[in-house]
Amino acid sequence: MKTNRVTLITLGVKDLARTRAYYEAIGWKPSDVQDDVAFYDMNGMKFGLYSLEGLAKDTGRKVEDLKTGAMTLAQCFPTESDVDAAFEKALAAGASEVARPEKVFWGGYSGYVADPDGHLWEYAMNPFWDMDEDGHLT
Repeated sequence: MKTNRVTLITLGVKDLARTRAYYEAIGWKPSDVQDDVAFYDMNGMKFGLYSLEGLAKDTGRKVEDLKTGAMTLAQCFPTESDVDAAFEKALAAGASEVARPEKVFWGGYSGYVADPDGHLWEYAMNPFWDMDEDGHLT
């Protein structure tokens, strides 16, 4: 089995119902919902939202030690207008604007929002990466 892969991304969240409502408002559909966690299918991978209390218990850390890290999650789109549409949809669903989409130094177009728990999402168009109709990089 290849090791250069990600199977599951899980974000710790303060209020699972509020955060689920946000992700579902931008079009994500849960595949499994339990008391402390919700999972979403991502084309062969999973994305999870886990209560901070549950994540703290699983990891053996205190809730106050769990923080949003210095990282971003990203979705690439084929056009700048697709980036703008996703960005506006996220704002309408309750995201906070971090940086409006614009042409960037590396030759693409991108902007950032923060979800209700402060996790950073980049919406980008990268002219150097080809995508198929399902949004997979090819």
